[in-house]
Amino acid sequence: CRAGDMDTDVLVGCGHAPLLQTRWGVSGIVLLAVGVWGRVSLAVYFSLLDEKATNVPFVLVGAGAVVVLLGTFGCFATCRGSTWMLKLYAMLLSLVFLIVLVAAIVGFVFRHEIKANFETNLNLALKNYNATVDQHSDAVDTIQRTLHCCGVQNYTDWEKTEYFTQRGIPQSCCKSQDDCSERDLKDLNKAKLKVFVDGCFFLVTSTMESKMSVVAGISFGIACFQLVGIFLACCLSRYITNNQYEMV
Repeated sequence: CRAGDMDTDVLVGCGHAPLLQTRWGVSGIVLLAVGVWGRVSLAVYFSLLDEKATNVPFVLVGAGAVVVLLGTFGCFATCRGSTWMLKLYAMLLSLVFLIVLVAAIVGFVFRHEIKANFETNLNLALKNYNATVDQHSDAVDTIQRTLHCCGVQNYTDWEKTEYFTQRGIPQSCCKSQDDCSERDLKDLNKAKLKVFVDGCFFLVTSTMESKMSVVAGISFGIACFQLVGIFLACCLSRYITNNQYEMV
């Protein structure tokens, strides 16, 4: 009778195992994918931020990889009907939940500091701009081309730079490369008709907030989903423990 009850527990556990592994495997892959997407899509903007301000996507990538591994461990623990493994699984999942939650909260709380840091670094990138193969100069060109903007607040910001005295406003500000001569770019009045006049700071911060909102929303949803996993693991552990006491 005891052996039969133990086999039943194992079968119950194994019956839940594929579903458990699928759920947490998918949630881990989604979390990992969101982290990678956030890092790749915001890479050009992150290049103008301090390193500590760009860690959230890496946290999500790491958390996603851990959740995928935990899904396999949870599957094994469920199939074995091991209470201590299930408790360990719940504890590790709780830790991942807290890490993701803290990363999201930190990103939200310090968003204004991140904006200020980006504005400072963007101004510095303009000041040191040299139109050569330089990470920050290349980032400035990419941002101006893709967002159709020029300078930090507006195109006149370039007048304060050393590059302007030599070659005028960069070509990356031009509306049309075919109608944008260096002579025009050295004259702010003529350049106004040839280049994008709006600054990049507002557009960049709006784009970053929009994409980071997607990252934060999905991450929060996955984090809440993990709470369900923690609850189920604890319930299953308690169920197995109660059955073991009944057999004694």
